[in-house]
Amino acid sequence: MELVHARARRRFQRGLKRKPMSFIKKLRAAKKAAGANEKPAVVKTHLRNMIIVPEMIGSVVAVYNGKTFNQVEIKPEMTGHYLGEFSITYKPVKHGRPGIGATNSSRFIPLK
Repeated sequence: MELVHARARRRFQRGLKRKPMSFIKKLRAAKKAAGANEKPAVVKTHLRNMIIVPEMIGSVVAVYNGKTFNQVEIKPEMTGHYLGEFSITYKPVKHGRPGIGATNSSRFIPLK
């Protein structure tokens, strides 16, 4: 059975580059520094295209979304997914009342 999709398999087949490798080393160091039964220190990263591997499970990662770092705790179900999937880059629309320019009827503003 295949653990990850073809794109992820190809990426690991071609080898980890310097930035992803240093990120994994930082995660290892944070895990080692943390005592038993406590969460490791948060590791900040811009690597939204990093594929989550089983070694990362239990780590706390702060993923950059273009404005802020969103903390993500890596769980076993996340393996094979990208870090960027867990840090949304936009603010979801909250639909309220229609504003100016929505329709022809909204153009009328009484002057009083």
